[in-house]
Amino acid sequence: MAKNVNELISYQWEGVSKTGQISNGITQARSLIAAKTELRKQGITIHKIAKKRKPLFSGRSKKIKQADITIFSRQLSTMIEAGIPLIQSFDIVSKGQTNQRMKALIEAVKKEVESGTSLAESLRKHPLYFNELFCNLVDAGEKSGSLDIMLDKVATYKEKFETIKKKIKKALTYPMAVLAIAFLVSAGLLMFVVPQFESLFKGFGADLPAMTRGVITLSKWFESYWYLIFGAVFGAGYGFYHARLRSRAFAHWIDKTMLKIPIIGTILQQAAIARFSRTLSITFAAGLPLIEALKSVGGATGNILYADATAKIGEEVSSGQQLFVAMDNTKLFPSMVIQMIAIGEESGALEKMLSKVADFYEEAVDNAVDALSSLLEPMIMAILGVLVGGLVIAMYLPIFKLGSVV
Repeated sequence: MAKNVNELISYQWEGVSKTGQISNGITQARSLIAAKTELRKQGITIHKIAKKRKPLFSGRSKKIKQADITIFSRQLSTMIEAGIPLIQSFDIVSKGQTNQRMKALIEAVKKEVESGTSLAESLRKHPLYFNELFCNLVDAGEKSGSLDIMLDKVATYKEKFETIKKKIKKALTYPMAVLAIAFLVSAGLLMFVVPQFESLFKGFGADLPAMTRGVITLSKWFESYWYLIFGAVFGAGYGFYHARLRSRAFAHWIDKTMLKIPIIGTILQQAAIARFSRTLSITFAAGLPLIEALKSVGGATGNILYADATAKIGEEVSSGQQLFVAMDNTKLFPSMVIQMIAIGEESGALEKMLSKVADFYEEAVDNAVDALSSLLEPMIMAILGVLVGGLVIAMYLPIFKLGSVV
């Protein structure tokens, strides 16, 4: 299709205005020459002008996941360790990408590095994909000349982090998904199956069992108000999700309540301690001061109670308190963790002790999730049996009594 010559093109420009102030903006014109002419008429001395780029990530390509960032870190670490220059490493990694969004992200970081910006600063311009912890570790690696080692540590850390995250999701979403399916199946039976049986039962000429009458009443009520029921369920889910995002007090209450739930609360606590220990271990190993390391730890715990506790620990440590005492004051860490941190501080092997604590609690999460899965399976089957089986039995009870009616 031929291009429309009258189509206006957006140009992004930087320059100096009549008053000598540096300014920038976007202007629309039919060509680059026309855009420059228009800006000169406005008294602007142009320094840079180019077509406005489309958004960095557009189209229908897959979203960038943390697994993509982990693989990127591992690949970049391997390239640098092999002696390949950073820019060339970007080119190699970019060519192997099938996800166009990830490819565009790598190209954007590469351009920043080519312009003379450090890798850490380039990554900081994309906070949606590279958090403060990631950038701080990369910055420490660049300054110490061990970027490949630090990227490898980051990749290992993210792999462990994602493993715990997946296990927690598995522990929480599996029963919820099964219960949701049971609810939908029960709703389908009440709305479409039970009314068919009701019309059949009208010709029996005998009183129906109490259980059957109850199910028929429930079916009629469900048929009349199904839209309110489904609306309330989805509305509650939507409201819960957004309330947790927008209200820190609500999120704090939810996280506190979750920690009190039997079995699941224990798993969440163990996961938070594992993340705390692993993150602090790797930041401490990177050479970051303890106060700076603690600033990066809070958001990695995955629980607002532990995030707030980490902030308080940082305040106490900065005022001269020992780390294990500050942790003990929060009342969120088991005595075993406090004792190991105390030994690590006294012996000068804090990084090693933190790593051991992380290993212990990561294994504990694995075992607890496996045990929970084994426990939930029979419980879920029992719930399904009561819900669906109860409805089926209620509908067939009158048929079993049909002989006595005849």
